[in-house]
Amino acid sequence: MKIICVGRNYAEHAKELNNPVNESPVIFLKPETAQNQQRQPFFLPDFSSDIHYETEIVVKICKLGKNIQEKFAHKYYEEIGIGIDFTARDLQSSLKAKGLPWELAKGFDGSAPVGKFVDKSTFEDVQNIDFSLKKNGQLVQSGNTSDMIFKIDTIIAFVSQYFTLKKGDLIFTGTPKGVGPVTKGDQLEAFIGEMHLLTVKVR
Repeated sequence: MKIICVGRNYAEHAKELNNPVNESPVIFLKPETAQNQQRQPFFLPDFSSDIHYETEIVVKICKLGKNIQEKFAHKYYEEIGIGIDFTARDLQSSLKAKGLPWELAKGFDGSAPVGKFVDKSTFEDVQNIDFSLKKNGQLVQSGNTSDMIFKIDTIIAFVSQYFTLKKGDLIFTGTPKGVGPVTKGDQLEAFIGEMHLLTVKVR
């Protein structure tokens, strides 16, 4: 199982981090050990003092696929969930300044908690899904998949040109504006619409 992530897929988030909007999806990977299951705490790593949450809609691949045409991409996922792409922002900034890859800031253990998945038939349109995050009971992020620069099917088709997609692979589809830091003792709750699908306690 691999975790494929899309960066800068919401224009307002790219703007808040002073990043350009790219003409094609920005892709990076997290290892399997980054996945943190529902109800498991997230432990702050020793190598960073500035860990940020990034709430994202997550797509679970349901069958093997390579060089998938966009018009057929909808057949390669049946479930949609929500996750948090934890990012060591200080480490990421340092690596980017040196022109180095930033997997160390994104792919560390536990950096990809994922909540419950919902059958995509639950939604009239997967490109019109509200999702949000609360930190300690306060709304800190909210978005809608209609604001994605690259839509879910576009992402699947693009990624499959480079990586064979396998059943169980996860695709984090990008985060809206409102990312911010977490500290020990915080509790994060992620929602799709009114459905509470993920709780993460920061330790």
